[in-house]
Amino acid sequence: MNEAPHARPRGPPEFGARFRTELRDLFIWRRDVRHFQSTPIPEELLSRLLEVACLAPSVGLSEPWRFVIVEDAGRRAAIRACFEACNKDALRAQSEDRASLYARLKLAGLDDAPCHIAAFADDGTQQGHRLGRHTMPETIAYSTVAAIHSLWLAARAEGIGLGWVSILDPARVAAILDVPAAWKLVGYLCLGYPAEEGDSPLLERLGWEQRRHSAGVVIRR
Repeated sequence: MNEAPHARPRGPPEFGARFRTELRDLFIWRRDVRHFQSTPIPEELLSRLLEVACLAPSVGLSEPWRFVIVEDAGRRAAIRACFEACNKDALRAQSEDRASLYARLKLAGLDDAPCHIAAFADDGTQQGHRLGRHTMPETIAYSTVAAIHSLWLAARAEGIGLGWVSILDPARVAAILDVPAAWKLVGYLCLGYPAEEGDSPLLERLGWEQRRHSAGVVIRR
């Protein structure tokens, strides 16, 4: 019996000018969303987004990201209380000229977003055999950030908004969600269909800060 011929390896895809333009548009329209519709995200779509997130690069191929989908109402309420406490502390830390504006900012979509995901980095993972982590152990967290950004872009391409909530006590969130001790919180993510759209950051539109041109952050040696 003749053996089946080996399948020819598929070459890399060719990305044309139209794709590059649309990719740049995707980056421009990726927003940190705070206002959501209540429409739920289909389970199949959420699974597809998380699959894309797991295509992110990771140090030593460690794939340290761990995604906890938070559905329990009691745990969500506890996360909300944690945010409120941390936000009050952050408000008190603002300068006098910034406190009023800070108090008006909507910094989380916890009440409206239909989907909550806590993204952790598993600092204890042995996958990857610790390659690249002896000199820079923080690359485990960096790898998880790459996965979050991949999720963010994939979500935007599907018309889904993502809001990254960082005004939280990581240890408290880990306790609320009852995760292993080696898991370190990197980001608490709110996902849903945006209630509004904008091609510039909300904080820029509200006068909190302005984007810098790339020339201002690039140096040569």
